[in-house]
Order: sequence, then C-alpha cells, then structure tokens
Amino acid sequence: MPLPTFASSPSLTMGVELELQLVSLSDFDLVAASPDMLELLGRKPFPGNVTPEITQSMIEINSSVHSKHTELLAELREIRDKLVQAGDRLNVGVCGGGTHPFQQWSQRKIFAKPRFREVSALYGYLAKQFTVFGQHVHIGCSSGDEALFLLHALNRYIPHFIALSGSSPFLQGADTQFTSARLNSVFAFPLSGRAPFLLTWESFERDYFARMENTGIVRSMKDFYWDLRPKPEYGTIELRVCDTPLTVERAAALACYLQALCRHLLAREEAPPLEDDYLVYNYNRFQACRFGLDGTIVHPQSHEQLSLREDILATLRRLEPHAEALGSQAALEHLYREANEGGDAQLLREAFDDAGSAEGIVDEALRRFRGEDEAWLATSAATSSRWRRIRRLRAR
Repeated sequence: MPLPTFASSPSLTMGVELELQLVSLSDFDLVAASPDMLELLGRKPFPGNVTPEITQSMIEINSSVHSKHTELLAELREIRDKLVQAGDRLNVGVCGGGTHPFQQWSQRKIFAKPRFREVSALYGYLAKQFTVFGQHVHIGCSSGDEALFLLHALNRYIPHFIALSGSSPFLQGADTQFTSARLNSVFAFPLSGRAPFLLTWESFERDYFARMENTGIVRSMKDFYWDLRPKPEYGTIELRVCDTPLTVERAAALACYLQALCRHLLAREEAPPLEDDYLVYNYNRFQACRFGLDGTIVHPQSHEQLSLREDILATLRRLEPHAEALGSQAALEHLYREANEGGDAQLLREAFDDAGSAEGIVDEALRRFRGEDEAWLATSAATSSRWRRIRRLRAR
C-alpha cells in the first residue's frame, strides 16, 4: 500500500510504549496469560492503551500523547497500578526487563492475530525468539522533513539510550556478558539496523519506500525493524533501541531525555548529520550493547574516542536549559544518578548474586515494577551491597 501522508504533529510531544513480561508467581517462568489479562483489563476503562504482543507471555502498553514529564509519569504509574492489580487477580506477575532470564523460546505460543501469524510463518523460530521486551518512544514532528532530520541527527546518541536502558544481561539461563542481549535478537531480522540516509520526505517516499514496496518485500513501515523509524500515520519518529526498564520512572526519564535531545538538535546547535556518520554506527551500538555505561564509542565526525558514561554525563549537562524549558529537570536528574551509580543490568546481576538463582532476578524485577525499589533500598541498607555503593558515591 502507498506510504501514508506524513501527519503533522506538535513538535516535541511524546508517547511511550512498553512491552512487559507476564510471569507465573509459582516458578517465575513466563506464562501464556495475555488473553486472560486483556480480557480482564477490557472490563473497565484503562488509562492509555493495552494490546497483545507476538507471543502470549507479553503485552504492550501505550501512553497517551504528552508534552510534560510530570503528566507522562503520572499516567505511566496509573497504568502500572492497573496492571499490577489485574495481575494479582490472575496470580500473574508483571515486570520489565529486556529479556526473561531463563525462559525457553520453544515453549512460547504465538498470539492469535493475523499479523503475528504472518510474521511467524515468515520468520520461523525467530518469531518466538522475539519474546523480548523493549521500550519505544515517539516524538512528534511538524513535517516529514523534520522527522528525517531528527532521525539522522540522533544517530550519534543511539548508544546513550542502549546503555541507559540496558536490562537484558541474562538469556536462556546464562549471563550473556552483554548489557543488552535483547538487541541481538532484533538484529537477526533482515530489515533491522538503520534507515537509509535521506533527508526529505519526498525522496524517502519516492526513491526508497516506493521502490522497496515494488520489490514485494514490504507493505508498510511496520515491516522495518530499524533502530529509529518514521511513523507517518502518527507524525512521529519512533526510537526502538531501549530495553524495557525495570521501573516506569526510568521509562519516563528516557522519553524526556529524547525529547530534550530533539529540542537541542532542532535548535541546529550541532553540525548537520552526514552519511559518513554511519561508518562508526554499528561499532558504537555494539559497545553500548556489550559494555553499557562502561563502553567506549567513537564520535562520528571528529573520530575522537569517548567514554560512553562521560559522554552521557556531558550531554545531560548540555541539555539542562532544554530540560528546564520543557519541565523535565527531574527526568535528567534520574539519569544523572543512573549514569553515576549503574543501570538495571548491573542491578539484575546483583540480584542473581544475592539470590544464587535466576528466579531471584525475576523476583527483583517484579518488585521494582511494583514500585517497591526505594522502600526496598531503605529497609535493606544494612545488607545491600548496592546501597553501600550508592552511599559511597554520594559521599564523594
């Protein structure tokens, strides 16, 4: 079908999608509970939107469109509370994290939806292996040209979002030594990676999409699994590299980081994007997936080697005026703390060490999603190695 006309949206509005795990509270494995969850949630009004995902052990929630951090966070918390209440009625746990630490892909069931069946028929076992969990962030754009400018100008910052959201260190019962093992599953799809370097919507529609459609390979933008893709029907760009964080607080902070970055880039305060920027793109993305905040990346234009953690911290400082204008200072402060103290992947590894089992990882993820993280840190301060490290960092 022809590419839809790019729908103009108010610049810098944002929406969040979260793919969430459904787990059995008896053995902490994934459970095929999405049909029951969706039926129960459909009985009453639900904040935002909730939909099935490709296998029955996951669901996706979508926020409304927002421009402010406080409003987005309030809605995500309300959505979380509704999900937790429904899960409690069904004896099903709901949590974030980019992968389940020990589930077996062969045991997953494809959700009975025509598109999911088509994807399963086309990609075989990859469809069930796609039981991984990501956060997508939409940013509103006033035009297709603005969308493509932002899409390519953001290429240098993709590793930031991978590192800050990384929450998938375990897969099939083993520590992968990656911060985000989830993205390795995404990369297996032939239409993953990055968008072609085109900066006008006319050329994208005529010179790329129409030609791809003529090959018979694609029918819509849904067929592209790019790290960043335009969504013309919404008038947005969609960031797709983030693992689902353990808390909705971090999910909101990541969305507002992207919003502030886009405001900065639209002010044309940086050199414009070049196609040669992508020479280092895959290397930088790998560094973020493998090492997270401890990775080293290469600046796409100066070719300077940068500590990913220090680059994130420097960017957060540079974005402070934009965050103040957008009312998202609290979101950036949340990410300051994460960059200094460590992210979700590190927390899950510590949960494994403390519990001595992969089940302990899921238990920790369930508590974090329920909003018990701060209370747990406070009550376990005497014994938690994480709390002791946080206190040492704050004392510096």
